[in-house]
Amino acid sequence: MELQQMRYVLAVAATGNFTRAAKQCLVVQSALSHQIAALERELGAKLFARTSRRVALTPAGEAFLPAARACLEAADRAAADAAAATGEIRGRLTVGIIPTVTGIDLPRALHDFLRAHPQVRIALRSAGSDDLAAGIRAGEVDVAVLGLPESVKPRGVRHRALNHDHHVAVVAPDHALARLARVDLATLASEPFADFPAGTPGRAQSDLAFAAAALTREVAFEAMSTDLMIGLIRRSLAVALLPSRFVADLPDLVTIPVTNGPARVEYLAWSDFNPTPAATAFLEIVGHPAA
Repeated sequence: MELQQMRYVLAVAATGNFTRAAKQCLVVQSALSHQIAALERELGAKLFARTSRRVALTPAGEAFLPAARACLEAADRAAADAAAATGEIRGRLTVGIIPTVTGIDLPRALHDFLRAHPQVRIALRSAGSDDLAAGIRAGEVDVAVLGLPESVKPRGVRHRALNHDHHVAVVAPDHALARLARVDLATLASEPFADFPAGTPGRAQSDLAFAAAALTREVAFEAMSTDLMIGLIRRSLAVALLPSRFVADLPDLVTIPVTNGPARVEYLAWSDFNPTPAATAFLEIVGHPAA
């Protein structure tokens, strides 16, 4: 059994197609098919059910994937560790980001990192803070920027606070609230809101503030995309509560300080167990070394 055979199996499983998998792996389809067939003979089991129109994992294929994926990840980590011992950082760096990152200039950080370590492959994952922290614990994300309510700390990961921020109300210039110098939660509670999905840390920041004030509100539009939220605000379909640093560069919208409004802490987080050489190097680039 060879590592390359495992890579081919994972590629077919991910694409659901031998032709696309071969293209992804930069080999001709006949070579990929031959290697998978050889692996199936060695295992004594078919990994894929094939027809002229469809490719699907068999039960044996489903059982094979997790260990194969772990084996390839271990092989990649071994190669990265060996290279790091000679002073070369290589391998893969997966960076997780929430939709409202302000604590670091991520494009600049990635530029500086790749200039210093051009052999590293970068992957970005955008998700909510809980999902990103879980990804770090599972070894799927190396470093992430999280945003959590002030009363909540990241769990099961190493972390360092990047900044503290208060939310502001964001409204269209022609909105009735736009003329106010400050607004309270009771006034906002009667407005339709755009916010992150229920149960996410981004949403919890505002939910906790309204709950503490014994107020309820209508979240008319739920979205993970801040661009969509801002578009809804521009059309006067909703208002939103967003971190002040995040909306500082939106001159076509009005931001209003909120009395007793939500607050959040932005964190840089990484594995609390044996971070990869690439993760350690990235933390150094952004000025937050793991040690």
